[in-house]
Amino acid sequence: MPIQDQAINFAHENSQRFLNEMEEFLSIPSISTDPERVPDMIKAAHWLMDELKKRGCTNIQLLPTPRHPIVFAELMGADAKQPTVLVYGHYDVQPADPLELWQSLPFDPTIRGDLIYARGASDMKGQIMACLKAIESTQAAGKFPVNIKFIFEGEEEIGSPNLEPFIRSHTDLLKCDMALNPDSGMIAADLPTVVYGLRGLAYFEIRLRGQLTDLHSGLWGGVVQNPANVLAELLAGMKDKDHHITLPGFYDKILPLSSKEKAEIARLPMDQDFYMKGTGAQKLVGEKGYSWVELATCRPTLDVNGIYSGFTGEGSKTVIPCYAMAKVSMRLVPDQDPEEIRKSLVQYIEARLPETMTYELIVHAGNPASFTDLDTPGVKALEKALEVVYGKRPVFKREGGSIPVVGHMKRLLNAESVLTGFGLPDDNLHAPNEHLNLPNWYRGIDTLIHFFYNLAK
Repeated sequence: MPIQDQAINFAHENSQRFLNEMEEFLSIPSISTDPERVPDMIKAAHWLMDELKKRGCTNIQLLPTPRHPIVFAELMGADAKQPTVLVYGHYDVQPADPLELWQSLPFDPTIRGDLIYARGASDMKGQIMACLKAIESTQAAGKFPVNIKFIFEGEEEIGSPNLEPFIRSHTDLLKCDMALNPDSGMIAADLPTVVYGLRGLAYFEIRLRGQLTDLHSGLWGGVVQNPANVLAELLAGMKDKDHHITLPGFYDKILPLSSKEKAEIARLPMDQDFYMKGTGAQKLVGEKGYSWVELATCRPTLDVNGIYSGFTGEGSKTVIPCYAMAKVSMRLVPDQDPEEIRKSLVQYIEARLPETMTYELIVHAGNPASFTDLDTPGVKALEKALEVVYGKRPVFKREGGSIPVVGHMKRLLNAESVLTGFGLPDDNLHAPNEHLNLPNWYRGIDTLIHFFYNLAK
C-alpha cells in the first residue's frame, strides 16, 4: 500500500477522535478583543503547545508580544534537502455577539447534520486542526516527508498589530522555503479552490471639527456650518455615478490581469446569482466594465464602515454637532501602495474641505495586496492534492479580503504563501451561528496529507 494511502487510512480510522479534539479546541473562548478573555487566550495558546508536543515538535515556545503571545514550534526531522514549510494560523476568534441570534451556545460546539456550529469553527480553529491532523496522520504512516515550522498568533481578529514587528525581529527563527496558510476557503463543497491573490487594506478614520461645542439648531442654525453635512458631502464625492473612485491617482498603479488569470476567472461559477444569494442584496452595483467576480476580487474598493455625529439616542435633540467622524476602508490590488493611497485621500480632503472645518486623519491599517505565482512548487503541490481528493482540477481565484501576514512573509522572509482552507462562503464567519462543513473538513485533512507528500517529491 502506498505510504499516502496508509496516512489517509489512519485519518479515516481516527475521524471521530479528530472531531472530538477539535470540539475541545473550539470550546475555548479565545476572543482577542476582550480584556476579560486574556486567560482564555493563554489557555488556547497552551492547548496548541500541548498538541504540538504530541506531534513530536521541538523548540516549542510561547513568545510574548505587547498583547497576546505567539506560539512557535519546529518539526525538522526530514532530510535537509527537503523544503521547510512555515505553517501559519491564528488561535483567536471574533466576539460572539449578538448572543441571542445563536441557535446554540457559541463555545459549546454543536453538530446539526453535516455542520458543526461554534465560534472559530471555520475561522480558523477548524483549519488549524485540519492541518495538525494531516500532520498526525502522515506521521503515523512513517517519517514526515518535509520540514515544518509553526507560527500561531493570537491577534489576527484585531488586525495583527504585533505580527509584523515579531516577524521582522525573528527572521532567522522563521526562515523557510514557503508558507502554508490555511486561512482561506472554497467557493463550494464540490469545487476545490486555490487562492493565489489577496487584496490589501487601507483603513482610515476621518474626523471633522467645526465650532467648539454642539449648538442649539434654533439659535444658531443658518449661521454655522454643520460638520455632519460637510462629512456627508466629502464621503458622497469619493465615488461618481458609475461607482468610479474619485481620489486623485487612485487607479494609477493597478497591475492588469494576465491572460492566464482571465482564463481562470472565466472558469469560476461566481455569476450574478452567486453574489445575489451570498449577499441578500436586492440589486448588485459596481464599477462599470467589469464582471461581478472581478469587482469582488480583482478591483479596488472604497467603503464607509462607520459614521457618527451629533445626537443618535432615542427621541429628538435639536443640535448642530461640533464634530463628525467616519471610518473608511479601501481594498487594494497589486500594485497599489497604502502610503500613496493615504496621500491621495489627504489631497482629496484638503481640496474640498471648507475653511469652517479642521480635520484629522487617523491610519488604522495599511497593508499592500499579495500575489502568488501559479507556477510555484507549493501551488502545484496543492493543485495536484486537490485534484486527487476531489476528482477534478481546482479553480484558481483571487480573494477579496486581506490577510496581512501573507505580505509580511513575502517581504520579510522572502517566502511565497500557499493559501488553502476548507471553509465555505455560507459559514457565517464573524456572524452568529458560525459553522464548518464536516465532510469538507475531512476532505481537507486528506488534501493536506497529499500536499505534504507532493512537496517532498
